[in-house]
Amino acid sequence: QVQLVESGGGLVQAGGSLRLSCAASGLTFSRYALAWFRQAPDKEREFVAAIASIGGGTNYVDSVKGRFTISRDNAKRSLFLQMNSLKPEDTAKYYCAASSYGVAATTPSMYAYWGQGTQVTVSS
Repeated sequence: QVQLVESGGGLVQAGGSLRLSCAASGLTFSRYALAWFRQAPDKEREFVAAIASIGGGTNYVDSVKGRFTISRDNAKRSLFLQMNSLKPEDTAKYYCAASSYGVAATTPSMYAYWGQGTQVTVSS
């Protein structure tokens, strides 16, 4: 049974930083591409960042480039999202997702496994 468990969310002031983590179990972690998506109230789920299974290629939505960094630790079966210079518009529930396709895809349908999410709130 695949499980993805996010942690690290919270309340932070604009300009601050948070580091999200996602712990995975039940899958051959190194073979999966991984991603972060987010969803704000009354909005559709939005791609944030992804990292490929091989080579570590990454992909980011334009609004977070230069502020967020996605990384993975295959030995610890963990995914991370370092978020700096946070803005109120970054407020959302952040979800970790895993894809067997292996590429750093931006489309939610490419990801078969999802976590329950962790809330990030950025105050102005």
